[in-house]
This record gives sequence, structure tokens and C-alpha cells, in this order.
Amino acid sequence: MLIETETTPNPATLKFLPGQPVMTSGTRDFADADEAEASPLAAALFTLGDVVGVFFGYDFVSVTLAPGSHWPDVKPDVIGILLDHFSADMPLFHGTASGFAVPADEAFEDDPADAEIVAQIKELIETRVRPAVANDGGDIVYRGFDKGKVFLKMQGACAGCPSSSATLKQGIESLLKHYVPEVTEVRAV
Repeated sequence: MLIETETTPNPATLKFLPGQPVMTSGTRDFADADEAEASPLAAALFTLGDVVGVFFGYDFVSVTLAPGSHWPDVKPDVIGILLDHFSADMPLFHGTASGFAVPADEAFEDDPADAEIVAQIKELIETRVRPAVANDGGDIVYRGFDKGKVFLKMQGACAGCPSSSATLKQGIESLLKHYVPEVTEVRAV
């Protein structure tokens, strides 16, 4: 088995491609070792000590290192853990742990009067934004719409990326404003 790696716009994050699906549905972001307890793979990556974030996408795993850590020192260990996990065909989650990134209680309550606008926003995010962001090892998840403001959560390589605010404002906000005139601003949550 070969694990390929790709750089991301976030220098602290590398994208690892095991050559097979990781998550067949949804995504999952782990911000610390406590959250990672739901997944044997994520938990193993956090045991390295230098890892501060793990993100599962459809066909990749993004790993984020702590400030002061260096990829040449940690990359072989990450690849070893990934190889062991995928070669042994181990489960991604313990028992019935959910693999989805969007627990319902984290989203804002949208006004039913905005249902048509929200549907347009979600469609654009799903078809135009998320695929592009996944190429960079991350994800952007819709969280809500209120009085012209769209709220999005950045995950994986996007969280903490130096270029994330530019992506959010110049890329996503411009796209949404162009296609959905009711959008006045995009904010990260």
C-alpha cells in the first residue's frame, strides 16, 4: 500500500491519501485528543504529541502539527500509523460513533422565510466551494444565515490556515454575493 502526501495552503497541515475511501459519507474533524477518542486512527495520530488536528475527508486524512513541530520529523510516523490502520482494514470509528462533521445542535436556526435563499447558499457551497476546499485538505460547513450574513465553519487544513480569511472573504463571499444577492457578508464561526 502506498500513502501519497500533498501539501496544503496551511504549512502546518499535510494531506495524506491512502488510495481508498476514508469517509464514504460526510467528514469528521478532531480538534484534540479527547474528541479523537471516537476513532482509533485519530487517537493514534494524536499520541504522536506533535499533532493538534486530524480531519477525515472522502479519500484523505489531513493532519495538523503544533507550532514548533516540523514535518520531516513527524511525517514518517504519521505514514506508519496510516499504513498500519488501512493495511489492517481497521474500523475508522469505535462502535456506533458518528463519522459526520455536522451535528445538528451546532447549526444556527434558519428563519423559515429564508428557506429559498438558504437552499441556494447550500447548493453553491456543496457544488462549488466544498470540492475546491477538499482539494486543499479541508472542508467548509454551512452553519446558518441571518439578515444577509452567512456563517460557515472551517475544518481540517482550512482551520487556522494563513490564507483562510482571504479564501472566505475574496473567494466564498464574492461567489455567494454574485449568485445570491441577499448575501451581504460571510463570517467564520
